[in-house]
Amino acid sequence: MISKIVFAVILALSITAVAGVSDEPEVATLKIGAKAPNFDLPGVDGKNWKLSDFDKAKTLVVIFTCNHCPTAQYYEERVKKLVADYKDKGVAFVAISPNDPESVRPDEMGYTDLGDSLEEMKVRARDRQFNYPYLQGGGKYEAVARAYGPKATPHAFIFDAERKLQYVGRIDDSEREKFVRVRDVRLALDAMLAGKDVAVKENRVFGCSVKWSSKGEEIKKYWDRIAAEPVTIEPVDAEGMRRLRMNASPNDRGKLRLVNFWATWCGPCVAELPNVKAAYEKLHPKGFEIVGISFDKDKQKLEEFVKTKEMAWPQYFDGKFWDNDFGKQFGIQSIPSMWLVDKKGNLVDLSARGALAEKVEKLLAE
Repeated sequence: MISKIVFAVILALSITAVAGVSDEPEVATLKIGAKAPNFDLPGVDGKNWKLSDFDKAKTLVVIFTCNHCPTAQYYEERVKKLVADYKDKGVAFVAISPNDPESVRPDEMGYTDLGDSLEEMKVRARDRQFNYPYLQGGGKYEAVARAYGPKATPHAFIFDAERKLQYVGRIDDSEREKFVRVRDVRLALDAMLAGKDVAVKENRVFGCSVKWSSKGEEIKKYWDRIAAEPVTIEPVDAEGMRRLRMNASPNDRGKLRLVNFWATWCGPCVAELPNVKAAYEKLHPKGFEIVGISFDKDKQKLEEFVKTKEMAWPQYFDGKFWDNDFGKQFGIQSIPSMWLVDKKGNLVDLSARGALAEKVEKLLAE
């Protein structure tokens, strides 16, 4: 029999439900006719931007958006097109991220390669070639975002020459551009530029919830619950490992699995651990599992290491060092050796080190 050190993993659904509960008061959205709140916020271009920097524009569009939200990502090219189409008509655009980067849960990062910090915003703006100012309005700057009151990202606010709000709501009516029927921001801008009243002044928004700083405590509880999970020991035999390898259990079907041959005494293995944890925390809710095959000799040391490093996935241990049964069975000559097994049980990658998260995301999408 081979001992199996197991962290009881919190179900992604229950974690999400708990993390999504908040007793904070609802943030009110700015009312039609209200004046644009002042701001002085750092931008991705290295300078601070103020509301007064847009005084020459006849119309100002403020869009609350962010890096990590997939809906916001869908709108990046559409916003760039809006800027290009209206720049010679006296319309100015500015994008503000209202999120506190520390209030985004790991499972909410499953659709992005970048978080919502200012440094990561700079990367996003550079790589996507944003043609508008992109400002940080979350964390210590969130008083500005709260003054506007976005409900989700993206959320558009359009102000007239006197900086009174004339439209607030969605950019258009579909996340997928090919299904768009009503282009709300364009309709509002065209009406305002023609000296007409905006027909539809308010619309419900859709996208990702704003990650206010007050959600930071929920994130702490999220991690505390994971860290507090006890270690239990259960027996498993070689047939159990074979079934894991083949994704044979009904509960395993449709899951992508990393089989990680490693040891606590292996320097490269330990160095790789942050990447493995990051991939697990980000993609486990989407069906990514990890099985560790430990080449350690000291079970107590392994248990302490796993608990200290909060490695929330099964570890198989027999204490035989390089004579590890699974190592011999699968011909492992060096560690770390990281294998990826696809949803059908096929071994698809014998060298998953480096860019692990990217490889897993690609396989999960297949």
